Amino acid sequence: MTFTISANTDIVFGESDPREAVAAAAETGLDAIEYWSVDSTDREELRAACDEHGLAISASTCFGHAGNSGGEGPSMTDPDLHEESVADLERSVEMAAEIGIETMIVTVGPERNLPPGTEHRAIVRTLRAVAPEAEEAGVSLVVEPLNRAVDHGGYYLDTSYEAYEIVDAVDSPNVGVLFDVYHQQITEGNVIENFSEHVEFIDYFHIADVPGRHEPGTGEVNYENVLEAIDETGYDGYVGLEYSPRSDAEETVESVLDSVP
Repeated sequence: MTFTISANTDIVFGESDPREAVAAAAETGLDAIEYWSVDSTDREELRAACDEHGLAISASTCFGHAGNSGGEGPSMTDPDLHEESVADLERSVEMAAEIGIETMIVTVGPERNLPPGTEHRAIVRTLRAVAPEAEEAGVSLVVEPLNRAVDHGGYYLDTSYEAYEIVDAVDSPNVGVLFDVYHQQITEGNVIENFSEHVEFIDYFHIADVPGRHEPGTGEVNYENVLEAIDETGYDGYVGLEYSPRSDAEETVESVLDSVP
C-alpha cells in the first residue's frame, strides 16, 4: 500500500472531546486523524493527545472565506473579497504550521453569478498569493469540489476538472486537489478513470459511500476496486475516511483498514 488511511474524527467518531476522539482513532490502528475545524478545539490539547497516541493530524478545514462549503456567505469566488480571502488562507496556514497539521482543506464558497471566468480567476489569484507562504511553512492547500445535487446547493466548485485547472494555473507544489470520491461519484461518476488520469493534481482523497455518505460497503461504490486503483497510481498521501457510520464506528474503520491493498 502506497497511501495512508486517516479518519475525520468529527463525523466518524462523533466525539466532542478531542482526547476521546484521538484515543478512539488510535484504538482502531489508524496512523492519522483529521478534523473539520481545529479552531473549534483546544489546539494544545489536541496536539498533546495526538502525540500521546502517536497520531499525525493529516488535515483540517481553512477559516472564513477559504472554508465555506455552503451556498451563501463569505467566499474566495468574489474578486472584491480578495484581501479577506488571502488573510483567511494565511491564518489557516499559520495555524497548521503552529500545531503540525499537514494539509488544509480549501472550500471556496458560493457561486456569485458573475461574468464567466470571474470566479475561477478570483480563486486562482487568491491561491497564488498564499502559495509561497504555504511552501515556506511546509503546509499543503487542497481545493475541494463538492456536490451540489445532494449536500452543497449553491456551492461554486463542483467538478474535479475545474479544480484541476485551478491547481494547474496556480502552479505550486503545495497547492493540489482534494478528490472526494463521494462527491465526485454524485457529480461526475467514472471516478477511477478520472482520478487515475489526473493523479498528478491530487494531494488528498476522501471516501464515503453513495448514497447516504456512510461507510464503504453500504452503497453503490466498489471500494475494493477504488482503493486498489488509488494504490496502483502510486499515490502516497492520505485517504481520509469522511463518512457517517451506520454501525459501530471503530468496527467500520477497522473494516476499511483490513480491505486496503
